[in-house]
Amino acid sequence: MEAHSPAEWDQFRRTLRGQVTPITWQTWLEGLQPGSIQNGVVSLLAPSEFHLRWVNHKYRPLVESAVTSVFGPDARLVIDARSGPAFPEGEEEDEEPDASGDVEPPSPPAARPGPLPGLVAKYTFENFVVGPSNRFAHAAAMAVAEQPGGHYNPLFIYAGAGLGKTHLLQAIAHHVTTLHPRLAVHYTTSEAFFNDFIDGIRRKRMDEFKARYRGFDVLLLDDVQFLEGKEQLLEEFFHTFNALHDHGKQLVFSCDRPPRSLVTLEDRLRSRFDWGLTTDIQPPDVETRLAILRRNASYAPSAVPADVLQFIAERVVDNIRELEGALTRVTAYAALTHQRIDLEMAGDVLQDLVPATRHTPITPGRILSAVAGAFDVTIPDLEGPSRRQPLARARQVAMYLCRQLTDLSLPRIALLFGGRDHTTVLHGINNVQRLIQSDKALFDSVTALLQSLRTT
Repeated sequence: MEAHSPAEWDQFRRTLRGQVTPITWQTWLEGLQPGSIQNGVVSLLAPSEFHLRWVNHKYRPLVESAVTSVFGPDARLVIDARSGPAFPEGEEEDEEPDASGDVEPPSPPAARPGPLPGLVAKYTFENFVVGPSNRFAHAAAMAVAEQPGGHYNPLFIYAGAGLGKTHLLQAIAHHVTTLHPRLAVHYTTSEAFFNDFIDGIRRKRMDEFKARYRGFDVLLLDDVQFLEGKEQLLEEFFHTFNALHDHGKQLVFSCDRPPRSLVTLEDRLRSRFDWGLTTDIQPPDVETRLAILRRNASYAPSAVPADVLQFIAERVVDNIRELEGALTRVTAYAALTHQRIDLEMAGDVLQDLVPATRHTPITPGRILSAVAGAFDVTIPDLEGPSRRQPLARARQVAMYLCRQLTDLSLPRIALLFGGRDHTTVLHGINNVQRLIQSDKALFDSVTALLQSLRTT
């Protein structure tokens, strides 16, 4: 191993730090630790595999430039991830005092956590397609997942329906549980938060509610616009926000509009949303839509030609959920009819995507009415508790169409169907997505309903 001095490493860090913004340095590059110099190879250690991938993807040329500047033009860079303890041998992490000022005893190593309740397995950073419309929001979400409570607190992401807000929030939750298994992470919707609040009042257990929500290290709250108009809930949310933020806990919110547009909220709450970082997600450009389609098509049972992907990308402009649904319909039809996917077939299946003058807006009421007529049931039947068939299947189709054609969240859809749990809605939607790939009659019914609702 070649000799090197601490001064060289210090010079390397100063050189690298001078090339980036303070936030980039603190979030991604300050954590790189010196490894060794051997045969002209300069080794650095990243704190995690995730950190390693991000540095290699975004900042490797800058790091290489600093290496050759300090260690010589022939020096080569290798970055590895730590596979052992988080601290060098012989050193221990500083123990953090609890609220009383006493030092907590070290905890035993945590086992790898299982999935958190309410999370969708596919909503990870690996499955999030990045483009110009969402790049900043994605980078901010990754920074929060890497160092919860360190930067961007709170993180407030706003966008229209179907553009990836929920995906990013759940990706943060997934990654924090993997990277920081000792942290208490909770993802929930604002509707579920409201229901927990009402349940606490009804059962006279508000102390339990407060202790639960103020005990999380990372709280991710989806669709905060749902909090508008609920004065008691907003008062409790205000105090929960303060309690978590004052203790350096990470808060992440999503909304369908920026904080300043939540006009019914008090200024004290709107201003708190602006304490950290507010970022939006715009509708994806055609290149990003194509990238999303290519990724989804790679899992399809049969090959999807490039011209078909282009056809879909050009017709579904501003909703990723609808984009993925269109691809599913094409691949499902091909599987059901044993046909090769081509442009003519895709055009027939997706004829409702051709721009048309729509005189009547697509509302949940219209969807319920159309499904009730198609399945020969009544709207009260769809909203009611009965699980008999074919009523239960009709209800799941109605849930699927509400998700595809409106901007309603899962809990809002659940309220339409007798106040069911949002996980029941998610199960119904997933069930329809699966069945239309094997049940030709159901595929035809769903396609006819989509076409009728979109072109009326």
